[in-house]
Amino acid sequence: MTKELVIYFSVYGTAKIVAEEIAKQTGADIREIVPAEPYDGNRDHYSSLLRRAQKEHDTNARPEIAESLPVVDYDRIYIGYPMWCYTFPMIIYTLFDEYDFSGKTIIPFNTHMGSRDGGTYSAIQELAPEAEVLAGLPVEMRDSERGPAAPVEKWLSSLPV
Repeated sequence: MTKELVIYFSVYGTAKIVAEEIAKQTGADIREIVPAEPYDGNRDHYSSLLRRAQKEHDTNARPEIAESLPVVDYDRIYIGYPMWCYTFPMIIYTLFDEYDFSGKTIIPFNTHMGSRDGGTYSAIQELAPEAEVLAGLPVEMRDSERGPAAPVEKWLSSLPV
């Protein structure tokens, strides 16, 4: 039997909403990617978050993940994140640096404000060349907040078993 895990990184909660919906519809286990140095989740401080994200991107930083993730125990892993600076947050690079996804099936999803996946699904294949990367699901941030049940269901039904 295939064991499934949903792992996600979310600051404003939109990727978390999608992650929870995927876990609900698939019965997968779910775990959050928790940064060792928390990000400010107050949307009123967006410019501060943007400056930090841009600095991390510009310096090729690898923010530390505070808690280990049980990647080795699973066959199919859904990986979710918000889009920052037209790519995924640098902590996602940390994830791929620290964990071996060889032989796993990776199924990406993300939230965005117009950039869709920004090429991150192809980047994941490059970061995990020994994994199978399936078609991802980009969800516009507002659609995530309204409830992503229908698009998640449609997407999941399009994926190979």
